[in-house]
Amino acid sequence: MQQEKWKQPHSSFPSAGCFECCIKCLGGVPYASLVATILCFSGVALFCGCGHVALTGTLTMLENHFSRITSDHATLAAVIQIFQYIIYGIASLFFVYAILLLGEGFYTTSTIKKELQSDFKTTICGRCITAFFMFLTYIFALVFIAIFCFTAIPVFLFFNMWNTCAAMRSPDSNITYPDSICVDVRQYGVIPLNATPGKACGTTLTDICSTSEFYLSYHLYIVALAGAGATVIALIHYLMILAANWAYLKTAASTHDYQDIKTKDDQDLEAEARSKDGQNSSSYS
Repeated sequence: MQQEKWKQPHSSFPSAGCFECCIKCLGGVPYASLVATILCFSGVALFCGCGHVALTGTLTMLENHFSRITSDHATLAAVIQIFQYIIYGIASLFFVYAILLLGEGFYTTSTIKKELQSDFKTTICGRCITAFFMFLTYIFALVFIAIFCFTAIPVFLFFNMWNTCAAMRSPDSNITYPDSICVDVRQYGVIPLNATPGKACGTTLTDICSTSEFYLSYHLYIVALAGAGATVIALIHYLMILAANWAYLKTAASTHDYQDIKTKDDQDLEAEARSKDGQNSSSYS
């Protein structure tokens, strides 16, 4: 019985220690940076994965239906390959950069907590790193806004083609000569003007809209556009976080400088008062 009584308090101590440790760890997590990182990972993954497959499907569709001579779309094939390599680079770059921003969030959160709980002081180097990430994130946000606008172009082209096919299939449409309704890809500058056939009309156009390449590419471009938009939102979120962190660090540094000056002045006043008390006591004696 005595052994059981002594075991109960010992068994409760580790659980309390683990609970406090968990609370302390959860308190040091930068939740805003974590949400932005998850959003950035998701957006970049959607944009890169869907964009890569959509470009391949677009090239296959053009080769099969709009440009049957290889030399006519050789430049387009090279450009698509370059875009796919750029997508690889974007995926790698933003994976590393999001991890760095998340690490910066952990650093700033722990630094602010230490400043509030002790006499720990931030350095100029720490504030400069936050400012550098803020500048770099601003540049990346502008770049991804441009990518978002560029991704909207194929979505617009596929949407027009989809609407044309839907209008031709609609039972309410009074189309007497369906072969007069065409989609000419050459007018968009995708392939040269002398490419053969370069356009699709009537039933040929509806057959193209029914292919898996068209359907898959169209919807993948939409998902890639949504991924680019999510990445832009994540980068703007990062910008707000970095700006707030930089302001916190700057304010904390100014507060510590003020406290140091005030402490020094108080010490000087105390020393002055002590010296005056010493002089008064010596004069009375």
